[in-house]
Amino acid sequence: MIRQFNKLSAEEQRLLCKAPVLVSVLASCFSDINKHQTADAIKQAHLKAFAAIPLLRPYYAEVENLFKGLFESASKQYFPFVECMRTAINKELEKAKLAIGKLDSPYAQALYQSLEKYANHVKMAGHTIYLSLICLCSIPGLAD
Repeated sequence: MIRQFNKLSAEEQRLLCKAPVLVSVLASCFSDINKHQTADAIKQAHLKAFAAIPLLRPYYAEVENLFKGLFESASKQYFPFVECMRTAINKELEKAKLAIGKLDSPYAQALYQSLEKYANHVKMAGHTIYLSLICLCSIPGLAD
């Protein structure tokens, strides 16, 4: 496991490893555009960019190993994708923030900022796909 997580409970460690998965489930399953993306596609498209921070490499290596299984499990757990499920995911993410607060300051700050950037990146990717589809649909002959 990740050395910096030693002072966390097993549940808090699991939750922190699951945080990028929860963000991805929110982005893919609560958006009509991304509903059919697979865990592999999401992992490849989004997660790799955030593993470059040296301090967080062990964390993202662990997340990468667990991502597909956790994504599939979370997708099933939060189905059907209705507002109360979105609320449940957000509550889990709030618990993850509390767990981050228990970590040593430099690591906690790096992890929180990285997860925040990851969430924004995933949201923007969904928005970009949506805008691309709108542009494609407005080209004469493509929408026919």
